[in-house]
Amino acid sequence: MLAGPRGFGLDAEKIAEITAELADIHALGVEVGVVVGGGNIFRGVADQAKQMDRVSADNMGMLSTVINAIALQDALEQRGVQCRVMSAVFMNQIAEPYIRRRATRHLEKGRVVIFAAGIGNPYFSTDTCASLRAMELKADVLLKGTKVDGVFNADPQLDKDAVKYDEISYMDILQQGLKVMDLTAVSLCKDNNVPMVIFNINEPGNIKRVVVGEKVGSLVTA
Repeated sequence: MLAGPRGFGLDAEKIAEITAELADIHALGVEVGVVVGGGNIFRGVADQAKQMDRVSADNMGMLSTVINAIALQDALEQRGVQCRVMSAVFMNQIAEPYIRRRATRHLEKGRVVIFAAGIGNPYFSTDTCASLRAMELKADVLLKGTKVDGVFNADPQLDKDAVKYDEISYMDILQQGLKVMDLTAVSLCKDNNVPMVIFNINEPGNIKRVVVGEKVGSLVTA
């Protein structure tokens, strides 16, 4: 999403759009943690990484998320929102190391926390990182911003007859093998009963609509 219409790199307008929405929900008094991916720069399982060692490719992907996190931090701070980047890979010159208690304290002080570098290990997706951080920090809900309007029984970009679920259980997603989110991440949320909302992040205003309780996207619960 951060790449905008070009499909790669960083798009200043898109970053401004997303950080404006994050600033809006922060102004409501909501504690906001953000897990950011790196697919706009490099994705470990993408075509360009097919000839690479998986660990090396995933490490490059994790570093890409740090670039995105710093871009979001800068844009948020320009809007007057205090923000911290916490990285699962130690790089103390540019980001704080991820420490759960420190992250909790930042949130309590009203700072937006951006979690970068996934969980610091290869073979784990950004989705899995989001689920793990949500559980560690006792989040009320995990919001998954994607490019479709929620959970469908088929890929809506390929099947015009795909049916959207307004509500669905974790188990149904796992049993049907729906690709809306990494299945490891879904299993983690299921085991710890963290509700999820899957929604279209490209629709302006959707983040705030979800946070204030409007019926947007698909709700995933037990």
